[in-house]
Amino acid sequence: MLAQAATSFNEGFDAGYDEAMMKSRHSVPETKAMPSSGEEYTKGLYDGGERIVDSILSELEILPEISVRQIIEEGMKQLSSQYYRLMSAAEVAGRIKEALASSSPLSVIRLGDGELLTLAQEMVLNEEEVRKEGHFLSYAGVCLPDLKARDMLAASVRNADIVGIPKLRMSNFQPLAFSVFRAHGIDYRKLQLTLSTVNYAIHLEGLLHGILAGRRVLVVGNSAPGLSRVLSDRGIKVTGTVDTVEGMYDIPRTMDEIRECQFDIALVGAGIPAVIITERIASELGKVAIDFGHLADSLASGESTL
Repeated sequence: MLAQAATSFNEGFDAGYDEAMMKSRHSVPETKAMPSSGEEYTKGLYDGGERIVDSILSELEILPEISVRQIIEEGMKQLSSQYYRLMSAAEVAGRIKEALASSSPLSVIRLGDGELLTLAQEMVLNEEEVRKEGHFLSYAGVCLPDLKARDMLAASVRNADIVGIPKLRMSNFQPLAFSVFRAHGIDYRKLQLTLSTVNYAIHLEGLLHGILAGRRVLVVGNSAPGLSRVLSDRGIKVTGTVDTVEGMYDIPRTMDEIRECQFDIALVGAGIPAVIITERIASELGKVAIDFGHLADSLASGESTL
């Protein structure tokens, strides 16, 4: 089970990493090659586009030589007034630097499918649905059902300064984010939103070292020892590590340990509890904290370099 969960998380990490990589290089592919699986793939492709067009047109109307993409592009132009712009990696990095310079609190949290499924419990999805979709949640620090964890997460989303949400319009990603916001009475227009992959984008756009240079850095999470060595080797002053977070109910002990540390900015990689820890470091301790996610693992293992 843990192996399956780890595989799911690695796949999610790779997808997020790749998306951030494409963003940092300012190149978004028009289409992504997918292997055909025969009739099912063809049917899915039709159901996802052409069938919708067919259902809108009357029985005796057709729209020849116009692709689904062209139709969507024209429709998007009509909806452009409803576009909602997210903060860029450079803007988020700028906010972090401003907070550090003024010794002001700032939290940057990120919501992926694990956090969103936890938030969805008995408000958007029932327990059976959450268990089916979130088989990896125990690996990420949440043992279902856990309505207390749901409410703790919701409180941290409300209090966070910058909230990363998924770009992908897949069912458990961006659509679930806005369903969860609505269910919890969270007005997304009052949040400062960025991409949930903003941690990778900040790194890949070469902004991370400039944020950390000259600052006292605390590293939180299972990868803390390895990440602290990498940072120290690059001249970053690591003044503390908290290297074990055993799920949601280990948050109070973790926060007590963090309170004993002297630091300016914390990098937190602790699964779903990272959202709450990051927000509380800012709101309770008045510090800057970033939900660092699997980027900590990537840097600690040498897969990515600072």
